[in-house]
Amino acid sequence: MLDLNSTPDFVSKVYAAMRKNLPVVRRKLARPLTLADKILLSHLALPDEQETIPGKSFLQVKPDRLILQDALGQLAILQFMQTGRRRVALPTTMHCDHLTEARVGADLDLLASNAEHFEIYEFLKSAAAKYGIGFWAPGAGIMHQVNLENYAFPGAVILGIDSHTPNAGGIGACAVGVGGADAVDAMAGLAWEVLHPRYIGVELTGKLNGWTAPKDIILRVADELTVSGGTNSIVEYFGPGAESISCTGKATITNMGAELGATTSMFAYDQSMARYLRATGRGELAKLAEQNRELLCLDREVLDDPETYYERVVRIDLSTLEPYVVGPHSPDRARPLSDLAREVAENDEFIDEISACLIGSCTNSSYEDMCRVAGLAEQARSHGVTSAVPLLVSPGSEMIRSTIDRDGQLASLKEIGAALLANACGPCIGQWRRDQDRAGQPNTIVTSYNRNFPRRNDGEPTTMNFIASPEITTAMALAGRLSFNPLTDTLTGAEGRPFKLAAPGKAPEVPEAGYDRGETAYFAPPDDGSGLAVQVAPDSERLQILEPWPPWDGKDVIDAPILLKAKGKTTTDAITPAGPWLKLRGHLGKTSDSLFMGTINAYDDEAGSGLNVLTGERGQSFADIARDYKAKNRKWVVIGDWNYGEGSSREHSALCPRLLGAAAVIARSFARIHETNLKRHGLLALTFSDPNDYIRIREDDRIDLIDLAHLTPGQPLTCVVKHRDGTRDNLRLNHSFSESQVEWFKAGSALNLIKEVGER
Repeated sequence: MLDLNSTPDFVSKVYAAMRKNLPVVRRKLARPLTLADKILLSHLALPDEQETIPGKSFLQVKPDRLILQDALGQLAILQFMQTGRRRVALPTTMHCDHLTEARVGADLDLLASNAEHFEIYEFLKSAAAKYGIGFWAPGAGIMHQVNLENYAFPGAVILGIDSHTPNAGGIGACAVGVGGADAVDAMAGLAWEVLHPRYIGVELTGKLNGWTAPKDIILRVADELTVSGGTNSIVEYFGPGAESISCTGKATITNMGAELGATTSMFAYDQSMARYLRATGRGELAKLAEQNRELLCLDREVLDDPETYYERVVRIDLSTLEPYVVGPHSPDRARPLSDLAREVAENDEFIDEISACLIGSCTNSSYEDMCRVAGLAEQARSHGVTSAVPLLVSPGSEMIRSTIDRDGQLASLKEIGAALLANACGPCIGQWRRDQDRAGQPNTIVTSYNRNFPRRNDGEPTTMNFIASPEITTAMALAGRLSFNPLTDTLTGAEGRPFKLAAPGKAPEVPEAGYDRGETAYFAPPDDGSGLAVQVAPDSERLQILEPWPPWDGKDVIDAPILLKAKGKTTTDAITPAGPWLKLRGHLGKTSDSLFMGTINAYDDEAGSGLNVLTGERGQSFADIARDYKAKNRKWVVIGDWNYGEGSSREHSALCPRLLGAAAVIARSFARIHETNLKRHGLLALTFSDPNDYIRIREDDRIDLIDLAHLTPGQPLTCVVKHRDGTRDNLRLNHSFSESQVEWFKAGSALNLIKEVGER
């Protein structure tokens, strides 16, 4: 075992605490319990005192562990250094998975990454040793896959500074993506505060067959719920169909639940999880889960009458489900595979010719996935067919790579022309250095990844990413066409004869010979690292020691110009892009140069630039305009559209506006993580009481936010919009600040309050 969070003793203590708290929860709720009730509410810091009203109460939760990654983790460590704490208060690991670029192939890419990011890795490794954090070096794997393989267990509450942390819901954990400031709370030993989620149920019946895969379930749910339909909700999967899905298949579904805006997604404990625990060397944890099964499953009354206990119930018959494809540009732009060819023919936007196919990532690189796609590769090879387009494979971990190398799946994929990438996020998060001849050219890619916003994979807005299962992605790679449907269409063999691919057969959930862990790159922290130093060079171009944010000055916001009125989908990728900017994640000043680079300006439909209303200059970057406003001591505001800040947990999307002088973001609605990040860093996150008031805001308006001294939970604020012609609009703005979050605003940030507690 690699740290205390995986030991039977640790897990036994978690279950004991749940057993102690659950009777209190049952008394308070006086009804049968859902899975989220049992796991999340049994982890309340003070269950006797805590109000538990979904959609209203802010819960104070004590998580069991925390996972960090090398891009966003830099800021988390830099913030934790401000707290004065000597050691993290809960089991924590750092995973170097985000900074590795996909350029040539696994070995050379890893060597290049180690050389290019040596300073960052040494900083993270030294901080990990000093503060008691386990350190997974580059090449070990993607944080979510490594977490599933080593740490996650049924009933755990896990926080991770990445939106796809819910991957661990596949093993029955309540795993939630959070911003870095939330993580710092947990590292400092404080409770994690979260709005009590509402509950959505997905009842699964039947069994997957033929070409359908677990991926198709979440693509179908994305079609039903859309990218915002799960906001501030936990999605629970249940029913006989759920038990027919492998543990890693469940993880695929919960991983991509982030695209619904959901707080997390979860499955109840079953034998697929026990099989996976045993296969990954954690048989004792399977025994403990079995002994505590009633803590890890829905009450029978909930299963029998789900409509009574869930705000919404989605029903899917797996026996009739067909493969789905979503995209481009949004994971809820969905259709059954059988409809795609017609849509390609009728839609001039779509390009039938595929430029590349990519499989793997944290979402779909399980042993089961790789067995099924290897079977397709072997069929194609037997007919003399290789991939018609570049086919790139990203293993989720060194354990997966080593095992599929040993068992032959990797060789089968290489025989049809597949290229192996490093065990890292790579193209899934924009770390894909493609050939320059693709730059600016509209093109189609097909992936088994989880997110497909514009610029997401290669930094190019013209690349259209369609997401499908690994099986469908591989079949399309063999055909080279988006319109190819392997259920009905044929390929042409080397001898000129047509043939159909047979549907992938049932694959083993776990390897019969067990997993091969390969070259493990894990460094356990010393028992006492207090005498160690964190390595940050004074003249570093990559790292910047943070200074505390100033507290609120006690004044209302008056005459604030509008930096930006965002139009349409505004993701955290649009606010602070990834790709080449990832290498600057530890230097807030430099990262801020990318602020709103990909955000569409509602006033001219252009991305990344706008009007400086103080100088009259048009076409300046939003970052330059913000810096000018700040230099002139003018606070500014952003106007957002629906679901503002959807996507990743990228805390920089709140930190950079804070650094450059923002006072507030006023949106039609927010994505959960981003709204919390804004509030944690002392910014006002506000929503229009009437969403149509968004239309009233003009480019040269000035904004007053008044009576901030009386900011109170549940009470709207007054906003005065002053137009250039002398007219005014008085608007009501809602907010979701709790009493403790109001104190964040007044103190200047949540971190300032943590420091105050530590200094008392």
